[in-house]
Amino acid sequence: MRAVFFDFGSVTRGDMDCTALERAISPWQFYHDSSEQEVLVRIRAAEVVVSNKVFISRAAIAAADRLKLICVAATGYNNIDLQAAAERNIPVCNVRGYATPSVVQHVLMLMLNLARRFVDYQELVKRGGWQASTFFCPLDFGIQELSGKTLGIIGYGELGHAVAHMAQAFGMRVLIAEYKGKPPRSDRTAFDDVLQQADFITLHCPLSQETRHLISRREFELMKPSAYLINTARGGLVHEADLLQCLSSGRIAGAAIDVIQGEPPGKDNLILRQQPANLIVTPHIAWASRESRQRLLDQLAGNISNFLQHKSFNQIIDVPG
Repeated sequence: MRAVFFDFGSVTRGDMDCTALERAISPWQFYHDSSEQEVLVRIRAAEVVVSNKVFISRAAIAAADRLKLICVAATGYNNIDLQAAAERNIPVCNVRGYATPSVVQHVLMLMLNLARRFVDYQELVKRGGWQASTFFCPLDFGIQELSGKTLGIIGYGELGHAVAHMAQAFGMRVLIAEYKGKPPRSDRTAFDDVLQQADFITLHCPLSQETRHLISRREFELMKPSAYLINTARGGLVHEADLLQCLSSGRIAGAAIDVIQGEPPGKDNLILRQQPANLIVTPHIAWASRESRQRLLDQLAGNISNFLQHKSFNQIIDVPG
């Protein structure tokens, strides 16, 4: 059976072991990336296809006479025309939970960078500020501890749970936000109360119609002026223009983001054009440790193998048997 990976370059830098994939199915055709037109050509002879972010359209699915399985090399699957797949009785599967340690460590790294002013002190050393200091320890930037601070977690799935566990190890008080506008359950805190109390707020919810611009002007106005926002989830959760205005005005102390709207970003992206000093930006790499990417490929292989052996796999949609 023939398998095609449309955008293998998005998950490897030449450091991945593909043994599990090759054991699950063979032969493979690994493409660094695929345009819309290339997908239409490359999908035709394939029985199994894999895509991380490349869009698999209705037209592509219609062109694939032999297609039996669509695999998403990610948890989100908005790049697949699910309706077209269902109409052809082609199951779609994703990978889940593979990046938890990587994302959690990135969140804590961002929190520590904001609290300890790591970037600022690195730049000070590079500029010769330490060498020129009167004292052994330049105190140009105020630093603080995570211990004793309150962390607000918005989105309490696997990632939210894991971040809470690590934050508690640092001695932080953890508040779990209830859904916006909903009365809090016994183990949750009202959404607005979390914003008002938290020293750090971290987002771990999916992007949907309900969560788009979940954090905008109103929410920033509720936060402490000393609060920090961290977003490693989806760029659309935060209103970028409002974030920049609140950072520049001092409405909040700072932010660290790993995601923005439209990736890779265009030259006109507000965040990258302005980049205020109290904002840390990383290029959607929270998930991308080598170990995480290997788990992703191994889970893909497990999905394919289980599908071919008529066993349970991470199916997104049910299709008639």
